[in-house]
Amino acid sequence: MPYLTIKEATQDTALIVVDVQNDFCPGGALAVADGDQVIPVINSIRDYFNLCVVTQDYHPENHSSFGVTHGKQSPDPETGGFPVIELEYGTQVLWPKHCVQDTRGADFHADLEFRDGDYILQKGTNPAIDSYSGFFENDQKTKPRFMNGTTLVDTLRAKHVKRIVLTGLAYDFCVGWHALDAVKEGFEVIVVKDATRPIAAPVKDEQGNVIGTTEDAMTQQLIEAGVKIVDADELPAVLTRQDNQKPKPKKRFWGLRNQ
Repeated sequence: MPYLTIKEATQDTALIVVDVQNDFCPGGALAVADGDQVIPVINSIRDYFNLCVVTQDYHPENHSSFGVTHGKQSPDPETGGFPVIELEYGTQVLWPKHCVQDTRGADFHADLEFRDGDYILQKGTNPAIDSYSGFFENDQKTKPRFMNGTTLVDTLRAKHVKRIVLTGLAYDFCVGWHALDAVKEGFEVIVVKDATRPIAAPVKDEQGNVIGTTEDAMTQQLIEAGVKIVDADELPAVLTRQDNQKPKPKKRFWGLRNQ
């Protein structure tokens, strides 16, 4: 079968740009190292896609994922790590207060390009549940919704999307969870690695020994789930291949949480 042009090949493909906000960029409350370096890469591939969804972490002041909400410091001043607690839906990493609604930290980075017709999906708005992914909140039951009440899956399926390309922050949390949830929902998934950056928090065994990072763990999960991980300069060739195989979802490793 012949190769397609980029525009022909992406008729059934959506770009998802995850949480490129001031608080996740250098100087922000939960800055990802070199987080702003993803922006020129994302901007450079925007014209490949007719459909783009941009997610926005958008927490209320007292969100349950904030350490301060539970009287805890994050990061921990002694270990430098992020504390965890048990909530009704499972283990929750406690983060510094970030992306609070109607603050500069929640705003998109000024250099991120938008197009007419882009969809913006706010997540993490429920004070009781964190939401790394725009497909499911962290209870893996409830779903973030657009202002018109539709879900991300509703919108993508209405646009006949079969394939998703993921970029943004952070690779080993919100980007990765989008990818795994998208596989679960039946989409083919591509992650553009140089259009993401990781938090790379240490992962420890039961004895407290560091056995890797959340970046390592997420990469393993994505590969096992059949997600393609490419760099931006490889993307045109990947997008124009005729490959309709859909990966089967695997059991998820939850970063700093076990499922």
